[in-house]
Amino acid sequence: MSDDLLMAPTGSAHPDDFVRIADVVKIFGDTVAVQSVSLSVRRQEIFALLGSSGCGKSTLLRMLAGFEEPTSGRIYLDNEDITALPPYRRPVNMMFQSYALFPHMTVESNVAFGLKQEGVPANEIHERVFEALDLVQMAGYSRRKPQQLSGGQQQRVALARSLVKRPKLLLLDEPMSALDKQIRQKTQIELTRILEQVGVTCIMVTHDQEEAMTMADRLAVMSEGQIVQCGSPQEVYTFPNCRFVAGFIGSTNFFDGVISVDEPDHVLIESDQLARPLYVNHGVSEPLGMNVHVSIRPENIRVQREQPELDYNWAHGMVNHVAWMGSYVRYQIRLDSGLVIEASVPALMLTQDDAPGLDEEVYACWASGTATVLPS
Repeated sequence: MSDDLLMAPTGSAHPDDFVRIADVVKIFGDTVAVQSVSLSVRRQEIFALLGSSGCGKSTLLRMLAGFEEPTSGRIYLDNEDITALPPYRRPVNMMFQSYALFPHMTVESNVAFGLKQEGVPANEIHERVFEALDLVQMAGYSRRKPQQLSGGQQQRVALARSLVKRPKLLLLDEPMSALDKQIRQKTQIELTRILEQVGVTCIMVTHDQEEAMTMADRLAVMSEGQIVQCGSPQEVYTFPNCRFVAGFIGSTNFFDGVISVDEPDHVLIESDQLARPLYVNHGVSEPLGMNVHVSIRPENIRVQREQPELDYNWAHGMVNHVAWMGSYVRYQIRLDSGLVIEASVPALMLTQDDAPGLDEEVYACWASGTATVLPS
């Protein structure tokens, strides 16, 4: 992980830093919700805090908004220390999971509410409200009330209300959780386009890995109040730094083993779960004899009827389950050792006639560069 992703708490600011969280701790009674978190977010970046319930991501977001005060540590926005500023004095807006629209107000009134509270002149309010509604393609619904809108439309109104005040920082709390899957996937791309068009810096909290991978320029995976790994979606998916991240981001197969050969350009790993060794075509930091986990993504496993000629990187088993998913076929294969692994095979490589079926004998195999070796 590069040094500019996770910052030292007392280090000087990087020129590209827009939000800096420096050694922040939050304790509720006997519970440490956030443990010494330090990170930076760049200007106009969409940054995701990703983790399961109770990992500390929402608490961190609430401290950025000013709804919670850190037990210790500092928070900086555009080089200003905002740690002690109340929410109403921060150039920050937060879009809540429930959208929090006023049910008795029209769309126009909901979006205008914050500007009216600030005493903005009426003609400017009207101009800014319809500019924001145009941006989210909701100007034609200005006279409707929230209950007359779909979930996706309500979300757009909530976004317009957040953007109309032109915040320096936009915070999104589980922004897609109220939408069904099909609408959610479309809205993720739309929302990203809007945020990029406006050029606002955005930090979002989500437990949905697909949402974070689709929308974020970078993401931080959190667990037990700490940031476990930080990087671009591709970096975190391709090069997880521990078993937790490999298992949390996407699907993967784990093999437990011991490094039996350790060379600069390859290692061999012996596993009780496989009859043949795992060959990895690069060196690793773990020493000879070390217990390790090996992660292999389902899309990197091939399924075939013929036994491979190599002496490594394959296993024999029986098809336990087959699911045709449209663009790919998902196989569960029970290996001779009893371990069940998953393979995702592109549908273009198979037809209904020649695809291995339930209870058929198959061989699962993988390339030597697709395995990730992780510390035990």
